[in-house]
Amino acid sequence: MANLMHRVKEYLLYTFRKKGAHALHSPFVFEFYNKVIYDNEPAYVYSKILKARKMVLSNRNVIETVDFGSGSGEKDFSTFRARVNALAKKRSLPIKYYKLLYRLSSFLKPNNILEFGTFTGLSTTSLALGSPGSKIVTMEGCASLANVAAGVLGKNDIQGVEIAIGNFNNLLGNILEQNQVFDLVFFDGNHRKLPTLNYFNHCLEKAGTESVFIFDDIHWSPEMNEAWDEICAHPQVTLSLDLFQFGIVFFKKGIQKQHFVLRM
Repeated sequence: MANLMHRVKEYLLYTFRKKGAHALHSPFVFEFYNKVIYDNEPAYVYSKILKARKMVLSNRNVIETVDFGSGSGEKDFSTFRARVNALAKKRSLPIKYYKLLYRLSSFLKPNNILEFGTFTGLSTTSLALGSPGSKIVTMEGCASLANVAAGVLGKNDIQGVEIAIGNFNNLLGNILEQNQVFDLVFFDGNHRKLPTLNYFNHCLEKAGTESVFIFDDIHWSPEMNEAWDEICAHPQVTLSLDLFQFGIVFFKKGIQKQHFVLRM
């Protein structure tokens, strides 16, 4: 209940602060808003994302899930049994954010993508469809969900994706060692302050000047708000965008540090 009240308060603040394209004086942010955040893609472009989503929402298989993130409370992890479609209805993003991930990937054309939290594979699918030539490493703590995601990716003929299964803390070091740079990182796996900041700081080692980090649920709780504020204030971050659900940060050189709250 406390987190719900926090999100309501934060959303009201967001509605007062958000801006559209007309208020943007940064040429790059203006272009990014119009080509990425504003959805002007024809409907057919999203057909495979919608197909993947339909597959997940019609999957009535019962699986045992493992949660190493905020859903585990004070424990290291929690387990429970649930139908795939019930989990997807509860935890999936609204469809407009999968479309946004597609547009982000299409605009940025990243060579290497790292994802924290595969879940049912919808975000992975969206990122892969936006940039078909990208190499994607996606981490998932629950083997049963990773299996669901693998099925979704396979049936949609998504290539170039490696699903790493296990606790992020145990997987991340080896993944970072094996890759020189990550052009896009999507953080959607542990909505707590300290792990989020820890993953951010580790991934900074593999961030280039054109890299982009995307954070989900930045206003999910007071501690996620604090994590987002610290990330925006980091000296390597030169541009940060608050879309309420997502926070996006850039590391571009030669620009004045700026922060924008943008309408989705």
